[in-house]
Amino acid sequence: MGDFNAKVGARRIGNTVGSHGLGEINERGEMLVGWCQGNDHVVANTWFENHPRRKWTWISPADKYRNQIDYVLIQSRFRNAVLSAKTMPGADCGSDHNPVVCKVHSKLKALKKLNIK
Repeated sequence: MGDFNAKVGARRIGNTVGSHGLGEINERGEMLVGWCQGNDHVVANTWFENHPRRKWTWISPADKYRNQIDYVLIQSRFRNAVLSAKTMPGADCGSDHNPVVCKVHSKLKALKKLNIK
């Protein structure tokens, strides 16, 4: 989708954003929430209560600011399939961002075997 540097904040917004975000919403966050509402998506990171160190996804070079600006967006119909969403602080990925991990429960449909002669 791109690099919005959006912050959606810790305030619940309908069924799109949960109350377990980090910080305050900014203008780009409002744009992201508007896109999610228009396209029937939810911000999965904000629906799970995690320790603050499992929420922030970016740290400033001087270690002064920590923000949650990376998100997992999923369609609303799959919201109940998400088991957890959190960051992995300390992962050595060569970036000032923490990777965001999302556990999803999926049910795969068995394919019928075709009898071909």
